[in-house]
Amino acid sequence: MPFGSLRARITLLATGLAAGVSLVLLWLAWMLVGDAVAAVPQMPPGSVVRVDGVDVDASALAAHLRDHAREKVLVAGSIAFLCVVVATAILAWTFTSRVLRPLRDITGTARRLSVESFGERIGEVEARGELAELAHTFDAMLDRLQAAFEAQRHFVANASHELRTPLSVIRTELDVTLSDPDADPAELRRMGGVVREATERANQLVGSLLLLARTDGAGLAMREPTDLAMLVESAWRAARGEADQRGIEAKFDLAPTPVSGDPALLERIAGNLLENAVRHNVERGWIEVFTRPGPQWATLRVRSSGGLIDPATVAELFEPFRRAGVARTARGGAGLGLSIVRAAVEAHEGRVTAEPVVGGGLSVTVLLPAMA
Repeated sequence: MPFGSLRARITLLATGLAAGVSLVLLWLAWMLVGDAVAAVPQMPPGSVVRVDGVDVDASALAAHLRDHAREKVLVAGSIAFLCVVVATAILAWTFTSRVLRPLRDITGTARRLSVESFGERIGEVEARGELAELAHTFDAMLDRLQAAFEAQRHFVANASHELRTPLSVIRTELDVTLSDPDADPAELRRMGGVVREATERANQLVGSLLLLARTDGAGLAMREPTDLAMLVESAWRAARGEADQRGIEAKFDLAPTPVSGDPALLERIAGNLLENAVRHNVERGWIEVFTRPGPQWATLRVRSSGGLIDPATVAELFEPFRRAGVARTARGGAGLGLSIVRAAVEAHEGRVTAEPVVGGGLSVTVLLPAMA
């Protein structure tokens, strides 16, 4: 055990305290014995006391008795002092080892941990109190770290898969066209259109990933008062064209809803909800948008028709690259829309929930802190 270890330091501290207290007690005993002997009634000056047939001056005898008593106390006290110090050191070293065993378990577990072995835990420990609480806190931290690493690994795998699709399309189109020596301008133009569409999809995916990375778990860089209803109207202008092409009927019930936050992120919340409602809708479906102020929460609700959704899987829609079945993915999308919505809402200290619509579709409700 290194000299600078916690076990050694605790042992030295306990031994030092025991030695100091023992020295104080020994000094007190030495003083008390001397005072007790000095307090014995003294004989008149010149008195002689016969001891073992020898005449001794009474004052000299008293001084000798006092010195002898102090010497006995000093010898016996020194022996007791050494025994106490040694016993304290042994006991402190032994019991400290048992007390610090949970700390050694925590240290050993931390040394063995790696990205591939996050499943190891300390578990129950023999100690109680603060050390047991420390072990439980360490295990809870490992649970959170393992969940974060698994989510990160899953996210990277899904992102790689999503990016591979447009890149594969681009490569295939280029290979096919370049291998055809008789490709005419019409064929080259068709190839250019396909490559541009695939590039646009990859660009949108990368942009969504960057927005999610900046928003998820981060605070707001700015806060401004803004009207949620106006942001919804602005976001609808970007999604209205696709909705008209598919014959989707949109109904708006927008009341002035003042909130405080980042206007760009708030508009992205409304835009993602409206884009999802259009893209994952059915032909000639419907969309309902509702905003209302409140004393504590400002509300934005977007309901839309669509395919049937299992209520047990609704919560998974807010995870990256999760979609609600084939019916809601037929028109593309990277599966990041609701993930970005959740991250942006949490950055504004709000809440977002979703529930399936009877007959098919999804209803998403966003609650943002109302302006004071």
